[in-house]
Amino acid sequence: MRSKMVAVCLVALALLVTSACGGSEISPQAALKANQSILGQGSGAGTDTTGTDTTGTDTTGTGDTGTPTDTATTGTGTTGTTGTTGGTAGTPGTAGTGGKPTKPGKGQTAAASGFGGIKLGSCDGFKNQTGITDQTITIGNSSDISGPVPGLFTGAQQATKAYVAYFNASSSICGRKLQLVTYDSRTDAGADQQGYQKICENAFAGVGSMSAFDSGGAATAQSCGLPDIRTAAVTGARNDCTTCFGVQSTGKGEYQNEVYDYWIRTHKDATQKAAFLYLNAGAAAENAKTQISVGTKRGMNWVYTAGIDVAAFDYGSYVQQMKSKGVQFVQFLGAYQQSARLAKAMQSAGFKPEVLMYDPSVYEPGFLTQGGSAVEGANFFVNFTPLNESQPELNLYKKWLQQVAPGAQPTFFGLFAWSAAKLFVQKSLELGGKLTRPSLVAAVKSVDGWTGGGAHSPMSVGSKHPPVCVRWMTVKGGAFVPSGDTKYTCGGYTSAG
Repeated sequence: MRSKMVAVCLVALALLVTSACGGSEISPQAALKANQSILGQGSGAGTDTTGTDTTGTDTTGTGDTGTPTDTATTGTGTTGTTGTTGGTAGTPGTAGTGGKPTKPGKGQTAAASGFGGIKLGSCDGFKNQTGITDQTITIGNSSDISGPVPGLFTGAQQATKAYVAYFNASSSICGRKLQLVTYDSRTDAGADQQGYQKICENAFAGVGSMSAFDSGGAATAQSCGLPDIRTAAVTGARNDCTTCFGVQSTGKGEYQNEVYDYWIRTHKDATQKAAFLYLNAGAAAENAKTQISVGTKRGMNWVYTAGIDVAAFDYGSYVQQMKSKGVQFVQFLGAYQQSARLAKAMQSAGFKPEVLMYDPSVYEPGFLTQGGSAVEGANFFVNFTPLNESQPELNLYKKWLQQVAPGAQPTFFGLFAWSAAKLFVQKSLELGGKLTRPSLVAAVKSVDGWTGGGAHSPMSVGSKHPPVCVRWMTVKGGAFVPSGDTKYTCGGYTSAG
């Protein structure tokens, strides 16, 4: 599985960005005020903890100032390098005390770090519309917070909140601050549909959403023409939605070659006695069919495949099947909780194949704590900068995550949600006065090679093809560590059809 509260208020933050990486040094009181503004819990704003719409009273404050410096970043891969962005950011538009925001003039450069290389479109002709007032641009996020796996994609929603706080601290879009409304899709297609109905009615765009059953809101987003810039689109229905885009791009019925090519190069014999197990629900079940087919085309020999019910807790029978068939390569597709459960079942049965491979969903601290010694030596791939490494955009995400959710752990879903918010802001700044739902959809359709400021490998956001560059990691000594080359290895992708 690749990896929604309503309140309307004016967010007028005056936080000084001092770090060269674009982070900030602010007091706990200022951080609390920023968090409350984003969550609709500040003075004059209603609160929402159940997904019920509440409306606060708009207030107007003194506009933001600040001129942070944009840090250049470069994405690299074995088949070439991505372009760089950089330069010194300009001064944002300001809001007059007690009055309407002053709109930036033509040719002004965005103030937010990471946007120094783009030209802000003229704000002439900017019109208020669904989700946009004189003071705010409302965006919506619907992610799996509750359900069979509690907190499954909480990280994606937290990261979107973090980006809103970061952007509002120093910048605006034609004088307007971002306002976030959030919903819980509850790991349920029906709840995803309900959340997106609310977003269609109350927000300008969907940003950073992540749901294992994202097919539910696909038709709803399409019917209202909603730009939906997601963490990832994990079902065919969401990929079919022409206004929906995953920043961690995926292709319908397509999968990256390098995942299987790597093992065929390095552990050929094991790949000829392979097993593929997956959660038999939602995106995992749909994507498993694609990956099994693509793996076969790349040279894998699956001697055992099986779907596991989400409610199943005893994986022993599946392990016995693999032992009886002489399996030496095991791939599992599912949440990290189930991934750890499988590893423990294998350990209990004394079954240790040559290769145990997962997807990036296991890159969570809980996988280590729940799996313990059973997950030692497990392998997984990533198409983003490992979270314990230092990279300007990644550092920015981690720093602002602590502003909105102190103590929260960064996640790869969070990193891509941050990237989705960054993409939304960049395209909105470029459009300026031409910003509408249709114009934003058209702008995102043209995006290819998006790296989120160098935080992840190039993504075909607009054309909706899977990423083709991966890095390998393993569990060693109870920690996630790089395995082999620390640079991306790139290849193409294959269609399952």
